[in-house]
Amino acid sequence: MVLITGFLGAGKTTLINDLLRGDHGLRIAAIVNDFGAINIDAALLRDAADTVVGLENGCICCALQGDLLRSLRLVLERAPELIVIEASGAADPRGILEVLSDPILIGHIRTDAVAALVDAADISARPARLRDPLWQAQIRAADFVLLSKGPLTPALRAQLAPFRKPLLPLEDEGLPLALLLGDSGALRAPAEPGRVTADHLQSLEWESALPLDPAAFSAVLHQIAPQLLRAKGWLRFAPAPQELHLLQLAGQRAALSPAAPRPDVAGAKLVLIGLREGFAPDALTRALDQTRLIG
Repeated sequence: MVLITGFLGAGKTTLINDLLRGDHGLRIAAIVNDFGAINIDAALLRDAADTVVGLENGCICCALQGDLLRSLRLVLERAPELIVIEASGAADPRGILEVLSDPILIGHIRTDAVAALVDAADISARPARLRDPLWQAQIRAADFVLLSKGPLTPALRAQLAPFRKPLLPLEDEGLPLALLLGDSGALRAPAEPGRVTADHLQSLEWESALPLDPAAFSAVLHQIAPQLLRAKGWLRFAPAPQELHLLQLAGQRAALSPAAPRPDVAGAKLVLIGLREGFAPDALTRALDQTRLIG
């Protein structure tokens, strides 16, 4: 599941349309929320997604939480490969994330990424926006920030620096499918070692034929996390290598969960993605190699 948040008018519907029409071959369901009685966003997206559910006349961060839960259960019956939720510009994403952690959904939905869309032109024209509590809540809940309607200028970088979020300008680089799709995309067709996924992104595939030392892997992941936007893949740990785990890291959020059996994973298979600047494939490989359990 991918959650797209952002202030009113930031361009969320346009971004989701680009995602739905992207070159990924996935069956995608979209849940969209307009703060009004007529859900324009749902109408704009209906031709692009396999399933579109519109939530109207309220905000899914609060008043419509029950509707969101029911909609998710309805969408899951269609067995999509990816669910995209567009939050209203008036929504605090924390309420939506609370719904996604409902026990009813555990084992059925996993949050792959939370992306906040920021209107670069709006910030330049209205710097007071940076002090808006709702705007700040949307940025803080995100794994990374996607900049629309303008370039990433030095002034804008400095304004957004206190939020400590990776900044990805859509105007220069286009839609980062590798970050948004999670294991629905990149894990199904892993990147080649050192492959550049876009001009500003670089990825690395790392595999191990041996199970990993859990303490050593935890320490290395903590060490290399600042270089990463995403990390995802399957892992086996000693002393129980028969158990397979799925790792998902997005921004500062990481989760390890049980995975279905995969005979093609002897010890580990990971895809790591980061910004080209500061991403060091050789150093990452050396660090991960130290987590293999020898003997």
